[in-house]
Amino acid sequence: MALTADDKAHIQAIWPCVAAHPAELGGEALHRMFVCHPKTKTYFPGFDFHKDSAQIKAHGKKVVNALTEASHHLDNIPGALSKLSDLHAYDLRVDPGNFDHLRHHILVTMGCHFPDKLDCCTHQSMDKFLAAVGNALTSKYR
Repeated sequence: MALTADDKAHIQAIWPCVAAHPAELGGEALHRMFVCHPKTKTYFPGFDFHKDSAQIKAHGKKVVNALTEASHHLDNIPGALSKLSDLHAYDLRVDPGNFDHLRHHILVTMGCHFPDKLDCCTHQSMDKFLAAVGNALTSKYR
C-alpha cells in the first residue's frame, strides 16, 4: 500500500521525536519484542537481554537510525534499505515474521512516549510506513 501525502506528513511530523532518542526508544521496542517473543532472541547470541542493557540500546539505535533513513526516502524505501535487506535476507537469515513483531512494539513504544502525537491518523500512517519497511527488508527473500 503506497504512502499518501497525508501519510508522509504524519510520519515526518512524529518521526523526529523518535529519532531524537534512538538508543532509548529503539532499545525499549527491542526489549518489548524479546519479552513478548522470546524466539527472536536467537538472532542475538551473547546479548544481555535485561532492560536498558548496552547491547539492546546499541542495536535499538541501529534500528531507529535505519528507520530514520527510510523516513528520508518515503518515495523509495526499498532503495534506501537495499543493503540492509541483503544483510537480513542473505547473511542473517532473519525470519520475516520478526519484522511484524518489531513493527508492533515500535508502535507500542511510540504510543507510550508520545500519546498526544500518536493520534489515530498518525498511528495508521506509521503502521503503513513500518509495514513498507518490513516489506522492503523481506523483498530479497522471494
